[in-house]
Amino acid sequence: MPQDFSGKNLQGRSFKGQDLTGANFSYAYIRDANFTNVNLRGANFTNAILRGANFSHAKAGLQRRSVIGLVLVSWLMSAMSGIFSGYAGYFVSFVSEIGFYNFYTGLTWLIVLTIFWIITIRQGLLAGLGAIALASTGAIAIAIAIASTGSIAIAIASTGNIVIAITSTGAIAITGVLASAVAVALALACASAIAVAVTIALASAVATAVAATSASTSAAVVAIALAEAFSLLSAYVGWRALEGDPKHAWIRSFAIAFASTGGTNFHSADLTDADFTQATLKNTDLSKANLTRTRFYESKKLDFARVDDTILVDTNVVTLLVSGNGRGQSYVGANLRGANLMGANLKDANLKQADIIAATFQGACLESANLTLTQAIDTDFTSAQMTGACVEAWNIESTTKLDDVDCRYVYLLEYPKPKTDDRERRPSSGEFKAGEFTKLFEEVLNTVDLIFRDGVDWKAFLAAFQKVQVENEDSELAIQSIENKGDGVVVVKVSVPPDANKEKIHSDFNQNYSLALQAVEAKYKALLQAKDEQIEEHRQKYTDMKEITSLLASKSINVQVESKLENKNMTNSNDSSRKVEIGSVGRDFNASGQALNLGEIDISGTVTNAINELPPATQADKPGIKELLKQLQTAIEEDDNLTAKNKEKALKQVKALAEASQNPQQEEKQDLAGDAITMLKGLVTGLPGAAKLVEDVNNLLPLISGCLGLG
Repeated sequence: MPQDFSGKNLQGRSFKGQDLTGANFSYAYIRDANFTNVNLRGANFTNAILRGANFSHAKAGLQRRSVIGLVLVSWLMSAMSGIFSGYAGYFVSFVSEIGFYNFYTGLTWLIVLTIFWIITIRQGLLAGLGAIALASTGAIAIAIAIASTGSIAIAIASTGNIVIAITSTGAIAITGVLASAVAVALALACASAIAVAVTIALASAVATAVAATSASTSAAVVAIALAEAFSLLSAYVGWRALEGDPKHAWIRSFAIAFASTGGTNFHSADLTDADFTQATLKNTDLSKANLTRTRFYESKKLDFARVDDTILVDTNVVTLLVSGNGRGQSYVGANLRGANLMGANLKDANLKQADIIAATFQGACLESANLTLTQAIDTDFTSAQMTGACVEAWNIESTTKLDDVDCRYVYLLEYPKPKTDDRERRPSSGEFKAGEFTKLFEEVLNTVDLIFRDGVDWKAFLAAFQKVQVENEDSELAIQSIENKGDGVVVVKVSVPPDANKEKIHSDFNQNYSLALQAVEAKYKALLQAKDEQIEEHRQKYTDMKEITSLLASKSINVQVESKLENKNMTNSNDSSRKVEIGSVGRDFNASGQALNLGEIDISGTVTNAINELPPATQADKPGIKELLKQLQTAIEEDDNLTAKNKEKALKQVKALAEASQNPQQEEKQDLAGDAITMLKGLVTGLPGAAKLVEDVNNLLPLISGCLGLG
């Protein structure tokens, strides 16, 4: 009598070598139990917790009585297929009979069956069914065309004969093929080659008998030949289905699901870290089971197990897990989540965009493998060999294990940069020393990458970043680096604590940046509209000033002009006074102070005034904040790579730094200075690496940060 362990706590218990045929382990807690060499045929582990259980060399599947029952079912369906095949041959044999009606009927059957078989073999049984339906529609259309000529009686008769012939052909063909395919699939899935041979022979024999008894003596040969051909083609579809032909995948799925009924059942069981090494798993139900890091190395007949809603639905994945050899193979976009590939050979394998979350590659060979864009969170690469691997934009975090990785160098780009052979090798020269590979990615493990593919609006960036800092006040966030990847792609790396919720931070920023970008764009549109309205006003002021100058130019005089301009394009209006000395016509025209600009406020003069309010350096040989900001201002003003708009933005940040330097101890001033430094870094990101401004900014900003106590 089968044993009942349902709902029991069997943690760590050993069942080694026992016969557990038909035993019930449903809902049992069987963590770390030992089932080595156990007969598990017909055992029920539905919803059981089997974490770490050892099933190596176990034999799962159907009990003998279940196998016999399924073989009988396959033979019954084979006989049914033979009957339909026989009738198909019988009706086609009409083509050899005397009489127009017989010939016409037989020819219709022959044409329809030929089309059906061609399409079924090339595109699948469902496509063949569609062809039958299309043929029926065409027959009706032809009849309607005949009726339009006035031959209504002929049209009705023709339509009736054609439609009956086509629908009969379709029904017999589809039913026969399906019965035979499922019969062969069942025989393959649950029994031996002998059972398959008997199944095919039975269908052939029945088809021959039906065709011979139904057809006339003169047509018997044709009927039998066509019935045999139909029967063999039906068996071929079943065989192709079990071989994994995607055109017949649904037949395979149905046959395996049916054949797994009564077999070993792991449905919805937790098999995390379980071991099925060299276990026999034919007719086993693994559907919806948790297969995280479950080991299937050298397991047998796994391709005949029911694996709905698991990574095993991909036959390429099954082959990899069983053989442990994926050298040079392509697994682009493959679902390998939780896969156990311990010690696997994946040299030169393409794992681009693969989902390897929670998978284990302990001791695996990943030399020259392509890991571009892989999702490797909580993935274990302990002691893996990764020399020459490409890790461009792979997604790893603190839960990714990189301990003791054997790696001499890696590449950060899948393809070389345009017109170069540079794939960003790391290290750039030489090789990693022990532990250096892991150290290289320690910073990556504690960062969130913010990727901008069309440049960055730094005002929107700062607004979004500050909001994310407030929303995640428990996590200390800081900008670690800004990288220009070319083609408008900018990557901002944000350092986060190891226990931070990176997904939430990334999502929060993207949402806030999108909203801030919309707000900035709306503000820009409003400013552009306001500027258009002021152009005429400023032009009129300029004309008036020229007329005043002409009147005063008739004699040499000194005039002090107080000019106050309102700049409505800026958030804050600034008033500026200018002293102008005007000489006679043909003589010098001098302006004291800054140049008079009636179109917009001179930002350079404003920056100069702000810097001049700072105290000079206390040591002659060591520049202070005042001298450093002057150098930065000069570098920006003399640069030819910045656009006028960006140069104005950069000078505004220098002004912000000068204002923050007046009282750097205040937290508000430090935030202002930090934002200004971030903006400056962003503005030079898109410049050529050899530009002098890039070098000056990289040299001066750390010194300025030090003076302001920003570290």
